[in-house]
Amino acid sequence: MKIAIAGKGGVGKTTIAGSLARYYADKGYRVIAVDADPDANLASAIGIPSETEIVPISKMKDLIKERTGAEPGTIGGFFKLNPKVDDIPDRFSVQKDGIRLLVMGSVEHGGSGCVCPESALLRALISHLLLESDEVVIMDMEAGLEHLGRGTADSVNALIVVVEPGLKSIQTAKTIKKLAREIGIEKIFLVINKVKTEEELDQVKEKLIEISYLGKVSYSDKVLKSDIEGFSPYDANSDFVLEIERIARELETQLVEPA
Repeated sequence: MKIAIAGKGGVGKTTIAGSLARYYADKGYRVIAVDADPDANLASAIGIPSETEIVPISKMKDLIKERTGAEPGTIGGFFKLNPKVDDIPDRFSVQKDGIRLLVMGSVEHGGSGCVCPESALLRALISHLLLESDEVVIMDMEAGLEHLGRGTADSVNALIVVVEPGLKSIQTAKTIKKLAREIGIEKIFLVINKVKTEEELDQVKEKLIEISYLGKVSYSDKVLKSDIEGFSPYDANSDFVLEIERIARELETQLVEPA
């Protein structure tokens, strides 16, 4: 299964992504968690200690030069557009309880369409993970889905859009759905986070009725505290874990049925 998770900053998509990774690892699956958000926080959501040193792939200058044949930071010129990447998940991931975490990092120049060695390596790695790996892949995306393109979107089994009660979050969800459709993602699902009342839940569902609903995650002081203190909510709140399990089961059900 290949799952991408997106949403407006601050809605809790990284918490959902990390917790789904933990859920599938607990079920015995081999899991690769991909932090493809420039504001990288997936490690703490999984439960990797904050003192663990994690170097983003985009910052591994020697690796980029070795695989692409060009110095990082160069724009244009000649370099390999399809560099070797199949060994990267094993060699350069951080491992925790059956999960291998890869932090993509960002390309700091040239914009999202940058023609540069760093971008070529990241895109090749994402393609490999989505097209060729046999693990459960869970990608924590930024709202713009920058790491996905038409060549890899077909292999995304599900795009989960995380929202919280609030107009800005809902508007971002609609934009994400539009972007996803444009690159060929058909299976798009909704998770509503930080829900305090049934009234809030119903209001958000009504405004996003065009996105298939998976489930909700209740507002929790325990989850908030875990985020502030840098440990995984999956280890902090059994009620939260039950809600994540319900979401995962509903996802599996809906993937069998037309979305």
